[in-house]
Amino acid sequence: MSNIKEILTTNAQCLLYLARHNSNKKDIKFMDIDFEKMNGLVPAIIQDSTTRKVLMLGYMNKEAFDKTMETGRVTFYSRSRKCLWTKGETSGNYLNLVDIKNDCDKDTLLVTVRPEGPVCHTGTDTCWGETNNVNPLMFLSELQDFIEQRYKDMPEGSYTTSLFKDGLNRMAQKVGEEALEAVIEAVNGTDERLIYEASDMFYHLIVLLTSKGLRIEDVARELQERHNPGWKKH
Repeated sequence: MSNIKEILTTNAQCLLYLARHNSNKKDIKFMDIDFEKMNGLVPAIIQDSTTRKVLMLGYMNKEAFDKTMETGRVTFYSRSRKCLWTKGETSGNYLNLVDIKNDCDKDTLLVTVRPEGPVCHTGTDTCWGETNNVNPLMFLSELQDFIEQRYKDMPEGSYTTSLFKDGLNRMAQKVGEEALEAVIEAVNGTDERLIYEASDMFYHLIVLLTSKGLRIEDVARELQERHNPGWKKH
């Protein structure tokens, strides 16, 4: 189905990224950071915004922080070279800024990023030699973020927009149709086609949930509760 391709395009994901994270840039810029406590530097813990894996530890001074905010790419202060350095300026493995949080003592930063390639100079994903794999299930949440943005913007020519405009009954009907197609493929089709139709079903279900003000996480929480030995059917 063509609308799934629409959702997964790189341009669409970039638009989602900008919509979600540009709004807090002003608040970050005026963050109260105590650079004086450690002679002008603060530790900056780098974390992948999607996997939540800690990638590396660097240090920022005021100039490095300001350049990070200005360019959207993480810049550190090198204690050995006594100068600023933007991660990836040589390797191309940039750290694209998503968010920055200050700790309770105002002297340590948590910087969430979208990394472009390995982070460590040794070629590993993290500076601790770990792999930074993305759990595909996490994409369902990201997908709904995108669908919610479609619901808010209602761009012309979007299949998702057309579903919202057609109303609740049409959205519910599409979930049923796609579920039936998934059942047919399970009984008479191939595994590949089953996965394809199940993907369509999940997409339309998330559209329906969005229209009702619900999240896919609400479904996950319900399943989580049912996994509890003490759970009883309503």
